[in-house]
Amino acid sequence: MSETWVEVGTRSELLPGEFKVVWDGDTAIAVFNVDGDLYAVEDICTHDGGELAGGEIIGVEVECPRHGARFDLRTGMPTCPPAYEPIARFPVMEKDGLIWTRDDR
Repeated sequence: MSETWVEVGTRSELLPGEFKVVWDGDTAIAVFNVDGDLYAVEDICTHDGGELAGGEIIGVEVECPRHGARFDLRTGMPTCPPAYEPIARFPVMEKDGLIWTRDDR
C-alpha cells in the first residue's frame, strides 16, 4: 500500500473522454475523465489480465478492448461477461491544480 500520492497531471492534460496511465510502484493505474468526473482503477481486466486503458468508454463504464468485458468506473464492478470479478478502484485528489492518485490497498 502506498502512502504517497502519484501525480497524474492537470485537467488540461486529461480532458473529458481521455485517460492517462500512471504507476504506483508495480501497480498500473488508469485515470479516466468521464464528462469532468475523474475515476482511477487498476489497469488490469479481471477476466484475462489485459489492459483496460484505451478501451471504449460507454457512459461510466470502460470496455476491455480484448474480449469486451465491461466495468463500472464508479464501483469497479463488472457489468457484463466474460469478467465476473471487480477491478480495484483508487482515490483521486485534486490539489493546487494537479490530479493525484495512489494504490491505497
